[in-house]
Amino acid sequence: MPVTDPIADLLTRIRNANLAGEEKVEIPLSKIKRGIVDILKREGYIRNYRVLEDRKQGTIRVFLKYGPKQERVISGLTRVSRPSLRQYCGSDSIPRILGGMGLCILSTSRGLMTDKEARRQGIGGEILCKIW
Repeated sequence: MPVTDPIADLLTRIRNANLAGEEKVEIPLSKIKRGIVDILKREGYIRNYRVLEDRKQGTIRVFLKYGPKQERVISGLTRVSRPSLRQYCGSDSIPRILGGMGLCILSTSRGLMTDKEARRQGIGGEILCKIW
């Protein structure tokens, strides 16, 4: 069955594996998914990721991160902009997630970046997802 929204699929797989307490999750590879996972790694929401090449599309193996007593690092993960309803914001209206404790990933003219990076560079874009 083809996936109509690959970013929502990525977020759902990570959310479900996180809620189930899984150590890792595998996701079909694409450039935008790799960019999102790279931001999650940089910001400390996941432990690591590895790209597995195969003869088809490839796979991203995401290693989830938990606290010392198995408490989840990612407590919430939602898709904002959908294929049927795109959500854009200017540099002056980028949302703050939990007063800056969370993270918002934007697709800008300069590539994928966090809300903090977009504010620093003074550019807006499409709000892909929110993580806290």
